[in-house]
Amino acid sequence: MASRGQEPESTLLRRARDGDREAFAALVHRYRGEALQVALGVVGNAEDARDLTQEAFLRALANMHRFELERPFFPWLYKILRNLCFNFLAKRGRHGECPLVLESDGGIDPRGHGDDPLESAAAAERAEKLWEALSTLSDEHREIIVLRHFRDLSYQEIATLLAIPRGTVMSRLFYARNALRAALDAQLGPESRSLSEAPEVT
Repeated sequence: MASRGQEPESTLLRRARDGDREAFAALVHRYRGEALQVALGVVGNAEDARDLTQEAFLRALANMHRFELERPFFPWLYKILRNLCFNFLAKRGRHGECPLVLESDGGIDPRGHGDDPLESAAAAERAEKLWEALSTLSDEHREIIVLRHFRDLSYQEIATLLAIPRGTVMSRLFYARNALRAALDAQLGPESRSLSEAPEVT
């Protein structure tokens, strides 16, 4: 018999909506990492990202009785998390700590990792500059950069997550890249464009 964590999402959602806390805990286990990484990319502070992610799951739990079972869970959760993150930024301001190193595969790791101290220091400095540039973007532009380049989501995955047309994703990402390129050029010069000119995978 499959464990709760291995059950189909539709089964977990049905049980969670019926009040099964273990089923909801399995959903938390399945999606917490993804939610936390997106929150971290948007707000720029690990402790705040954890708090916002936890609050998003608590609100999702409180509203599970309203959940439509034919819908996927994560886009619904993400809408809650997104609103929490944007409200948090409106109160705190966009400038947080630098939490990230952008890896070649688009993932996010804590800055300063690696065995070579010089490489770690250089990576930390690049991450700091990247975060400063990201912090100048609007919430929507920073969000779409995080989803596309940090989380490596496709256009269609982003469109589903944000409930917007694929063309809107492409347009928003185009303007976000231009804004990020300008911010990076102002800090590091034209050679700093590797993120904003990264090749696309649809």
